[in-house]
Amino acid sequence: MAYLFLTPVCRHTDVSDLTRKLAKKAEVPAFFPLDIVSASAAEEYFLTHKEDDWEDAVLTAFRHQVKENNAAVIAGFTPKKIHWVNKNPSMASALNASMVLVADASEGSANKIAQQIQLVLASYAHEPMPVVAFALLNDDKKIAAKVAEKISLPYLDKSLLQNLLQQDNPQRVSPAAFRVDMMQRARQGNKRIVLPEGAEPRTVEAAMICHQKQIARCVLLAKREEVEKVAKEKHFRLPEDLEIIDPESIAHKYIEPLVEMRKHKGLTPEAAAEALKDNVFVGTMMMALDEVDGLVSGAVHTTANTIRPALQVIKTKPDAALVSSVFFMLMPNQVLVYGDCAVNPKPTAAELADIAIQSADSAKAFGIAPKVAMISYSTGNSGAGEDVDKVKEATRLVQEKRPDILIDGPLQYDAASVLSVGQQKAPNSPVAGQANVFIFPDLNTGNCTYKAVQRSAHVLSIGPMLQGLNKPVNDLSRGALVGDIVYTIAITAIQAQQ
Repeated sequence: MAYLFLTPVCRHTDVSDLTRKLAKKAEVPAFFPLDIVSASAAEEYFLTHKEDDWEDAVLTAFRHQVKENNAAVIAGFTPKKIHWVNKNPSMASALNASMVLVADASEGSANKIAQQIQLVLASYAHEPMPVVAFALLNDDKKIAAKVAEKISLPYLDKSLLQNLLQQDNPQRVSPAAFRVDMMQRARQGNKRIVLPEGAEPRTVEAAMICHQKQIARCVLLAKREEVEKVAKEKHFRLPEDLEIIDPESIAHKYIEPLVEMRKHKGLTPEAAAEALKDNVFVGTMMMALDEVDGLVSGAVHTTANTIRPALQVIKTKPDAALVSSVFFMLMPNQVLVYGDCAVNPKPTAAELADIAIQSADSAKAFGIAPKVAMISYSTGNSGAGEDVDKVKEATRLVQEKRPDILIDGPLQYDAASVLSVGQQKAPNSPVAGQANVFIFPDLNTGNCTYKAVQRSAHVLSIGPMLQGLNKPVNDLSRGALVGDIVYTIAITAIQAQQ
């Protein structure tokens, strides 16, 4: 079933009454975002640059009021103020709803209304959600017929309304839906996540947010006085029940278990004690002994420093040939998965195939139906050479090992992501132009691409999320923001449930 979002074409057009009328006619729920977040509260979100929080609040309420996979008619905002003008497309995208443009026939002739609609259509050309029809407030069928002759949209009569509402929603996961689902799933798990960089200011703030929002039970590994100093400098008020553990007070407990785990490598008690001077190693041992459910580090440590202890004591899953990573890229219109952008410098064809399988499974675990593109500088048979052959072989191996995964390659990035280019360059591909999981041929390509997209397009990237370990350990970029750390803790809590 589908959702229709009624979008005014003029700044003073109120669609509330039409929303109720159409919903009643179609016998589906009507939904009014401003009943959830008032105009004044929404403006506060905009002015403080917290539009994501606004979208999340509305989407959460929408999920409660309109059952998933049900149909609904949604009232768009009357954009009386300038900062409301472009909010309707973003909210339609957040709710995964197709747009219906609404004009007031009493305000002008058919020519004027058609011009207004054409202007709005042009401005929405690059918006993620389609405009599927137009409607008139006063339902003047004569004017509607004349307008329809001049534009490329049908008029929303009862028959078309029923037909649109019975269609399936587009298969995409909006950033808002991803964020809301992620936080809800993390809360449900109530997992205990250890943060070895316990006195690092961004980490302290992230732990407080996770504690307040009940995303996870965070454990800060640090001396309490160091954490309190950070809180005082940042003017934070530490929750009394936020767990802080001095790693020096517990490290000795893990010497004997670590020696036992690494006896095949000849580890001595003295060497174990030395290793446990590292907070990451202490946190990893806590996880190995089931005292915590996951670990997040990397705000000040390198990726290798975060992963190495896990490889030594947590180990890889029985079916995993290697540890790899993905980033969840929250693009304006949907969430994409990029792998591997953090761990494996030059994977072989077999390793690249394993990365693709792990990444597809990760996408599915987070609600994204994977369509995997194996990225190369060549599409199909247009190029040749060692690099292209590796991608071809990796694609073949995935198809052989996991025929359930929708995959194609080699594909250039534009052929994988842009429908018109995909249809031209790979017309018979089940993935071209609609990929949502992008597997890069090497670390150099993947890391450069994710950072270029993240910074140039101002996209939130969540990760890297590590794949292939027996228990969840996740790395942070050393340039991570507080929000990045919160999201990574949430992802770790979800992985711990799987």
